[in-house]
Amino acid sequence: MRPTAAVLAVLPAFFLAAILPAAAETVTVAHALAEFGTPRHGADFAHFDYAEPAARKGGSVTLIAPGSFDSLNRLPLTGEHARSVDRLVFDTLMVQPQDELSVYYGLIAESVEYPEDRSWVVFTLRPEARFHDGRPIAAEDVAWTFEQIRAHGEPFLKSLYEDVSGVTVLGPRRVRFDVATRNVMKPLVSLAALTVRPKHWWTAEGRDISGGSLEPPLGSGPYRLVRVEPGRDLVYERVADYWAAELPVRRGQFNFDRITYNYYRDRDVAFEAFKGGDADFRREFTSRQWAAGYELDAVADGTLRKAEFPTVNFSGMQGFFMNSRRPPFDDIRVREAMQYLYPFEWVNRTIMYGLYKRTESWFPNSDYAATGLPEGLERDILERYRGRIPEAVFTQELRLPVNTEPNVDRANLRAARRLLEEAGWQVVHQRLVDVETGEPMRFELLMSNSGLEPHTQPLIRNLERVGVEATIRIVDSAQFQNRYLDRDFDMISFAFTFYPPPGGEMRSRFGSAAAELDGSANVIGIRDPVADELIELAVTARDLETKQAATRALDRVLMRGHYAIPHWNNDRAWIAWWDRFGFPENHPTYDFGKPNTIGSQPTWWIDPERDARLAEVR
Repeated sequence: MRPTAAVLAVLPAFFLAAILPAAAETVTVAHALAEFGTPRHGADFAHFDYAEPAARKGGSVTLIAPGSFDSLNRLPLTGEHARSVDRLVFDTLMVQPQDELSVYYGLIAESVEYPEDRSWVVFTLRPEARFHDGRPIAAEDVAWTFEQIRAHGEPFLKSLYEDVSGVTVLGPRRVRFDVATRNVMKPLVSLAALTVRPKHWWTAEGRDISGGSLEPPLGSGPYRLVRVEPGRDLVYERVADYWAAELPVRRGQFNFDRITYNYYRDRDVAFEAFKGGDADFRREFTSRQWAAGYELDAVADGTLRKAEFPTVNFSGMQGFFMNSRRPPFDDIRVREAMQYLYPFEWVNRTIMYGLYKRTESWFPNSDYAATGLPEGLERDILERYRGRIPEAVFTQELRLPVNTEPNVDRANLRAARRLLEEAGWQVVHQRLVDVETGEPMRFELLMSNSGLEPHTQPLIRNLERVGVEATIRIVDSAQFQNRYLDRDFDMISFAFTFYPPPGGEMRSRFGSAAAELDGSANVIGIRDPVADELIELAVTARDLETKQAATRALDRVLMRGHYAIPHWNNDRAWIAWWDRFGFPENHPTYDFGKPNTIGSQPTWWIDPERDARLAEVR
């Protein structure tokens, strides 16, 4: 007989060992999941440490969203979806706080259970969990959502659940997932983050979850969409009777009554709109604007505030990505030559006010980034591949070439020319040509806006010095998305998000099987058997030490593949806001300002006194 809720309630806070009948498994029943270690909060916690439970509800805010959108449906590859929808309109089975990594606490799910070998997981849903039409969220909705992802989800989304082998509805509020791995928590944690969609709504009135849609979806989250102007704006209203408002994982959050997102294709236009009072909150990513753009009377008198918050930004690699599927970047020597021709130090000093540091890892600002020379378990792992990876992995710290002037120095120029010559290129009448065909090396660098053009021109000029005909091509966000999904580019200004610990998503980003899969995250076309094996070792790691060592080893292999000319990163969150907000004393450690989702901090609220003072002078 399975233990009753009354019996479970008296057992230890983090986990409950439910001893099943003889010869059965020992099952852990818990309020939280942690990939490694123990969750900070017990089952009776009141709220997250960075949230203020007494935060005032009310007021309206206007935020800036970059680019455009033509769909509200996150699942398929079709269209350019609005990122804020999933975060605001839908709830997930469990929630990851902003001050713990790979730890999830129950939201839709009131409890989670799993055996010692982690071969399956069961989520028990809260009886009070509701969609906005009042219908209970059922196990059938969870299972149906998962099945739709497997059938119609875009490749990167599917990759999160590659190790999940099946789903079974056990009852109205209980759903079980079976996984292919053993003694690995990552697949269970990935399932905890599953966004649940209403089966009854999507299967009615001819709706099709496999395609784009601009119909405001039925959700279960803190907000509902009330206005949609494709490519222009979205308006959300807070759900007054939101079912989860007083749960510990939601208390003190999502406090604004109304949120409007205005879309801007041009960063400078968006910044001017913010300075003019057409938006209330801004996470700044442009060093030029942060250093010199806020010299305003409003900043001087305190009505417009700006501050740097220490934060951990797991931004992943940002850089000029090279398409290794097509010439000339199918040759590693050409890709390596490109590294010598970018004067980052000069760009940082003269264009970015010295505010950034160079990115030298695919997993920057984390314990998964390779540093120094490999040691210990990381070296042991790499030794398995000696002879299949560059010997420099073992003997040389990876340091990108340094160029302090706009024209790269002669030593770096010679190094680039030597590599290009080894790859079969030579300079003829000041043009770099293929020795065999006589065709010149020319390529296009694709970008989605002009914001990085000043940072890119020095690369173009140095390419000209070695005889390469390179041009910058700027397209709108929709064209940009279509071209990178179709792999229709030579070099592209691109960025990967990264949120540790890394898992199955690495197969989609770096795995050989994903290289030729339309819409996968392997934009570069990496096809390296060693990388494939290291990815599997990291994904299936049973302990944190092995996961970190395997990922660092992978990092070294990727960096030695020279697939990108790395850009830069920052360990501060640059935040500007009109002085109408209140916020908790404690700020979260990770993803402050939610730059990739809702574009604001969900624990802030409107302060009536500040709001009134601002209204008088604005």
